[in-house]
Amino acid sequence: MFSVRRRGVARLAAATVVSGLVAAGAIAVAGPAAADQGGQGTGGATATLGGLKIYDRVTIEATGQTYAAGLFSMDVKSGGSIQTYCIDFHTNAINGEDYDEVGWDQSSLHNNPDAGKIRWILQNSYPQVNDLGDLAKKAGAGKLTPRTAAAATQAAIWHFSDKVEATPVNGDAAKLTDYLEEKAVELSEPSASLSLSPSSVAGKAGQRLGPITVDTNADSATVSLAPGAPAGVKIVDKDGKAVSGVNKGDSKFWLDVPAGTADGAAEVNVQANTTVPIGRAFVSKRVKSQTLILAGTSTSTVTAKATATWAKQGAVPAVTAVKNCAKGGVDITASNEGDEDWTFDLKGEKHTVAPGKSETFTVPVAEDEAYKFTITGPNGFEKVIEGVLDCKTATPGPKPSDTPSPSQTPATGGTTSGSTTSGTTGGGDLAETGSSSATPMIAGIAVALVVVGGGAVFVLRRKKTAGQ
Repeated sequence: MFSVRRRGVARLAAATVVSGLVAAGAIAVAGPAAADQGGQGTGGATATLGGLKIYDRVTIEATGQTYAAGLFSMDVKSGGSIQTYCIDFHTNAINGEDYDEVGWDQSSLHNNPDAGKIRWILQNSYPQVNDLGDLAKKAGAGKLTPRTAAAATQAAIWHFSDKVEATPVNGDAAKLTDYLEEKAVELSEPSASLSLSPSSVAGKAGQRLGPITVDTNADSATVSLAPGAPAGVKIVDKDGKAVSGVNKGDSKFWLDVPAGTADGAAEVNVQANTTVPIGRAFVSKRVKSQTLILAGTSTSTVTAKATATWAKQGAVPAVTAVKNCAKGGVDITASNEGDEDWTFDLKGEKHTVAPGKSETFTVPVAEDEAYKFTITGPNGFEKVIEGVLDCKTATPGPKPSDTPSPSQTPATGGTTSGSTTSGTTGGGDLAETGSSSATPMIAGIAVALVVVGGGAVFVLRRKKTAGQ
């Protein structure tokens, strides 16, 4: 929700005073690292943040400062688009960052008693309600536009997500905010667009491994072996018949591994075309970026992956992992479908899983901490569990590196359509929403200053040589 444009320039000047060469080094190595979620999410939509698209201005009562507030646009990785509101006011949004769809228990909503009221607002305001005349009538307001309705809706959401009181600059929008806050009632959490249980299975060749249950709001989902699966391995139903999909009435599948198949593993891709339920949370995958909540959606392609491991003898491991915000860590379930004990190290601790048993334990992780665990086993088994623990809304007074210099200048210009999947960006300082759209400009200025500094050093050296 904060401006990075002005604070970025100020920070750049300070960094240049300290050392232009340090800034150049930071630019050279900066950039998001590739992240394998390692089965943390059970599946669903993965989307890339595109920036604030439909917005107007609101005033924060505690500070008197104004910010752009409204709808973000996101592109679903496998196809489709969605719109989201912010539920993490004091955290910056990073344009271009990838997000995963998660349940409320894996987000800052896990302990929010008003989470259901936020979903009610989403269901009863823009863009789910795009008859703005009717919405204005209910709120006792005059004229609403997509921009002012989006700002009003975001302000009402912050009231319940962050306990931040925001008032739209537009008077009619302010009436809508009051209406939404007053009328909101608790609704239940929406289900996942796609999930697998479990997402990892194990056994011996000559057996059917599973079952794996597919849960989706789509009528059906396709299932397929990823490239590289050993010959003869196939996906089957409960009767052993090869299948390429499942439906709501028969949502389980197994992996049939023929006897004599060499020790190995296979991966299964599951895919469905559906609309992600309104109210699903979206959390960033690699770095801290504000948590978002789904407000508008088109038909999207959602995906999930499952793994299967088998061996003739010895330990045969399987591992699943999921964030546990209530416990402040990552729940790891390790199972052993072999005939010998499986012992592995994790963060300096040894864990032993007996044959036919499973063990679930929580690995503590600090809030906002990026983590990466690697679990290894026999026959080259390796499971990488990686992500960022983001379970709380940030509090006022962020770290110095994140402190903004918010603008009081209202946004100007821009018009939008009433569509839930399209809109145009209005003018003003978009960076105040916490997005990092100014980052390329700042990086360019830094590079230019480093070049100038290098030239100055070169000239001084030549002068010194001439003097000598």
